[in-house]
Amino acid sequence: MERVDCLIRGGIVLTIDDDGSLWEPGYVAVRGGIIIETGVFDPSVEARLCPKEVLDATGCVIMPGLINCHTHAAMTLFRGLADDMPLMKWLQEHIFPAEKKLKEEWVYWGTKLACAEMIMAGTTCFCDMYLFEQAVARAADEAGMRAIIGEVLYDFLSPNYGPLENGLGFTDALIREWKYHPRIRAVVEPHAVYTCSPDTLRQCLDLAEKHDVPMIVHLSETEDEVMECLKRYGRRPVQHLAHLGLLSPRLIAAHCVELDERDISALARNGVTVVHNPESNLKLGSGIAPVPELLRCGVRVVLGTDGCASNNDLDMFGEMNTCAKLHKAVWLDPTVLPATDVLAMATRKAGKALGMAWDVPIGMIESGCVADLIIVDLEKPHLIPCYNPVSHMVYTARGSDVRDVMIDGRWVLRNRELITIDLDEVRHQVSKIAAQIIRC
Repeated sequence: MERVDCLIRGGIVLTIDDDGSLWEPGYVAVRGGIIIETGVFDPSVEARLCPKEVLDATGCVIMPGLINCHTHAAMTLFRGLADDMPLMKWLQEHIFPAEKKLKEEWVYWGTKLACAEMIMAGTTCFCDMYLFEQAVARAADEAGMRAIIGEVLYDFLSPNYGPLENGLGFTDALIREWKYHPRIRAVVEPHAVYTCSPDTLRQCLDLAEKHDVPMIVHLSETEDEVMECLKRYGRRPVQHLAHLGLLSPRLIAAHCVELDERDISALARNGVTVVHNPESNLKLGSGIAPVPELLRCGVRVVLGTDGCASNNDLDMFGEMNTCAKLHKAVWLDPTVLPATDVLAMATRKAGKALGMAWDVPIGMIESGCVADLIIVDLEKPHLIPCYNPVSHMVYTARGSDVRDVMIDGRWVLRNRELITIDLDEVRHQVSKIAAQIIRC
């Protein structure tokens, strides 16, 4: 008898592995936070594995948790604060001034709210760029989430660390502090080419190489950014980073909306990962990233929501839905970005993009992967009938259809009830903070 911690059985298992394996009825066996076995279920499996816990997932999809590769979690505090504005006006006249008043406690509670929202919508891992990231790490850890965190670095004074040199030291300490945590890792995150000088960007690269961690940056998000970069440096943003030696498999670039053929070629040649944030880009009127062209050239593209101030939610099911439909309309081709590819962008591909942060793979259901799993209820009216479960997860399912969530082998949501977060307390604290934000 092998004795496993948990056996989830009876549902449709979408492994999202490289072969697209699907088991129906399937099972997933978990021990010590790791998936040890998966396949087609029969009664002998349960007798052989002798599980401590058995969860019946009949009538459900069992799949890897979704991975949000770019967000600013604590910006839940600014949800709806400044809508219907272009990016630079939104940033410079509303978001940056509001962020000058930020406090560590505010970021903690804003992140707690984000974690609750993400867990309840099936996201098990997120990649964050914001201020007071020590509070983000603490909130994510308490919520039981998997997270990559990074203090946003730029040339002007930060309400957390003050001048840039302090920010680099703060990031260095943050990376060291969380280096051996099973679910939280810290990385280096300069904000953008228009807020970071060439020297700042080089220092950030040196720090990322020193610790062998990813570096994450907003890149080529708008036409205005491209024009400003050309004016300052005589190069487009991607070529500017190439000139500075920053393009490599270490780099994760968020947005990448305004790209030309030379930009795309450079990203592909240097193994850069691009995070597509379709809903935020649409809402801010930034444009539409050339995702099909990026994929055709071999660029790894993954998905993110961006922050709640520009989306305005953290539902990765909604992000997948928008992504799949948006590019079909742009290209006038219903075969562009099929559901299988989009689902991989939010699971397996995202796991590979963030994979250097952990010793074990994430984003798939196969032996040896971490047990970050979600169970989606297929018995909701809008999910009946189900001919193709992969298609259903992209075009039909919603975050609210997620019934159960396991992260690192631990249940954090059961039957739509949060286990690791006191949602009433979070609501109370965020309401108090919102009243202070309005008075500022």
